[in-house]
Amino acid sequence: MTTTSQRRLGSEFGMRSSADDVLRGIDLSGKLAIVTGGYSGIGLETTRALARAGARVVVPARRRASALAAAEGIEGVEVGELDLADLGSVRAFAERFTASGRPVDILINSAGVMAMPLTRIGPGWEAHFAINHLGHHALVNHLWPALADGGARVVAVSSAAHHLSNIRWDDLHFEQGYDRSQAYGQAKTANALFATHLDALGREFGVRAFSLHPGKILTPLQRHLSDADKVAYGWIDEDGNPIDPSFKTPEQGAATQVWAATSPRLAELGGLYCEDCDVAELTTPDDAPLTGVRAYAVDPEEAARLWELSARLTGADAFAQRS
Repeated sequence: MTTTSQRRLGSEFGMRSSADDVLRGIDLSGKLAIVTGGYSGIGLETTRALARAGARVVVPARRRASALAAAEGIEGVEVGELDLADLGSVRAFAERFTASGRPVDILINSAGVMAMPLTRIGPGWEAHFAINHLGHHALVNHLWPALADGGARVVAVSSAAHHLSNIRWDDLHFEQGYDRSQAYGQAKTANALFATHLDALGREFGVRAFSLHPGKILTPLQRHLSDADKVAYGWIDEDGNPIDPSFKTPEQGAATQVWAATSPRLAELGGLYCEDCDVAELTTPDDAPLTGVRAYAVDPEEAARLWELSARLTGADAFAQRS
């Protein structure tokens, strides 16, 4: 098994840096970014920071009214319609966008679901894998002409939860018993592997891809967790007050994905998993829990296998004619 070169760069930023911190001195005027989930949690903070730096930001949204309300007053933001659970909706959004003729400079796949009860969508796909991974796989492939035109950076928001599960090749959709933590973990591993293979395919076109752990942040992403769950995890006390000092604010949580999308330090790199505004180191189960990146999440052979499977399931593969 071979992996990408996961070595820290010695970034000047860290876990307490905000999205505005990493964009200080970077002018995104004339650039266009698409941010899925860009109207809630760290996605909204990402939208705000990119817009303040001068970018035009397109926010595809399943709940368009909510997105319009969240984006109100943010200059340079437009809202589109997109449901990642519906491949027809994904294709329709991409077709509308590519028909506009605009190149994409930045695509941040920030939308996602977490800790859902067993939910099946489409032809019986498990929802975490389908929404967090397959929907974004289809989106990127349908947007490919615009991404290639812009020489885009594509950022897949993974998570330290990838440590909880590799790809379950023998039971991808949990037909033999369901565990919501493993389901979320598998989807986050898929996000990282997606970036690994997209970078390998896209680099000759000037398209580079990264994945990342944004940190621990209390946002609407945890809507399926009860307060009792959060107390048991040590995140909050009995009165609902945050008690885990390792948690970040949403502004800090948005920093690593913004850094991955814009940092000049990454100009000649790609296919890497990042955390705390730097490239993450490879770690093993014997290391500190849920830090760094597991080798299986950035393994090129696993990434290529997942891409082939995802292309078959979604019918979306911009590179099919080249293989």
